[in-house]
Amino acid sequence: MNGEAIVCPRRRESPIRRKASDQIADRLREQILGGGLEAGSPLREEELAREHAHSRHTVRTALAGLAAERLVQFVPYRGARVSALSIAEIEDLQALRGALESEAVRLLHERHGARWPDTVLAPIEASIATLEAAEHGGDWLTITRAHAAVHTALVAASSSARICEAHEGLISETLLLLHGVRAHYPAGSLAAEHREYLREIQSGDVALVRVHLAHTTALIRASRDAT
Repeated sequence: MNGEAIVCPRRRESPIRRKASDQIADRLREQILGGGLEAGSPLREEELAREHAHSRHTVRTALAGLAAERLVQFVPYRGARVSALSIAEIEDLQALRGALESEAVRLLHERHGARWPDTVLAPIEASIATLEAAEHGGDWLTITRAHAAVHTALVAASSSARICEAHEGLISETLLLLHGVRAHYPAGSLAAEHREYLREIQSGDVALVRVHLAHTTALIRASRDAT
């Protein structure tokens, strides 16, 4: 790759204005990820069309886009609902994230050994600094986005466009997953955890990636068992 950094792809926006269906999807995404729409909540096309002053077809297109991100599920004979991730689905998601992030770490260690250069570390460390700032002043959605951005920066550092693209496709579902661990992280703890994580994975021990992700899964499982 000639040392060139890969920038993970983001959702494309029209240079003029976004389609109505995209705008509706954006609003619903914020409500879902911010907790305004709880898991399992029905998303009725007629009500949403009235609320957003657009046709049911436009709303249906927006919901289809969110379903592709796995934020919305279409239930036979019941319509669209906010996704409710089961433990099995969470474990599958974490396993896929683990596979992608482990390979990113392996590539980084193969290329740089146990001392990653500043050019590799700087974007990851900057994302951790952003996470720390978010923890001391942002709402939980801002924090979870900053949290996810740390992992995105790590994957991007591998300079593998294919791994990066696949990882980016999991972001919305990852944010939905992270919504369930809020109670376990006092302000500042996530940034500290990820600084230590970054230090540890430079050893090239890819098993540490799965250990890190398994910790989040265990917290979610414990929260559900307690309710």
